[in-house]
Amino acid sequence: MSTDFCHTMTYDAALADVGAMLDDQAYREEVIAAQGGTKNAVTFEQDGDTVVVVLDQVQPAKGLPSFATKFVGDQINIVQREEWTAADHAELHVTIPGKPGQMVGSIELTEDGGTTTETVACVITVGIPLVGGKIEKLIADMLRKALVAEEKVARGYLSA
Repeated sequence: MSTDFCHTMTYDAALADVGAMLDDQAYREEVIAAQGGTKNAVTFEQDGDTVVVVLDQVQPAKGLPSFATKFVGDQINIVQREEWTAADHAELHVTIPGKPGQMVGSIELTEDGGTTTETVACVITVGIPLVGGKIEKLIADMLRKALVAEEKVARGYLSA
């Protein structure tokens, strides 16, 4: 089973400015903090024509239903890998090391008249019989909340 997820964020800024923001380590660290991350590592690497961004963070599992905390414990280590093959496109892969689940998809940036839209689309898969679908829906809800926090940080960053 899997769950499709799509979320858009809109910024009053040119695509180049949004791209520069996404390339800023301080911005990425601020987003993780706004999302409740307690430990993080943000790396940027050039691999040929591709920029690889890896966000490795720990989030508290506080507030999760008991069926979910049985699988993740008190904290969740989340590793997000973005492979930016163009200024407006990245492949997205998110894992929880040692746990049976992942999110695979893309990030797309589009500009129209000085306004840039960032679209995150992915498929969430949790390979646990009986509760996998419930956990996928829980992850989708958590991801939506995380992206709302990211959008708030981004708007502040872009207006500064």
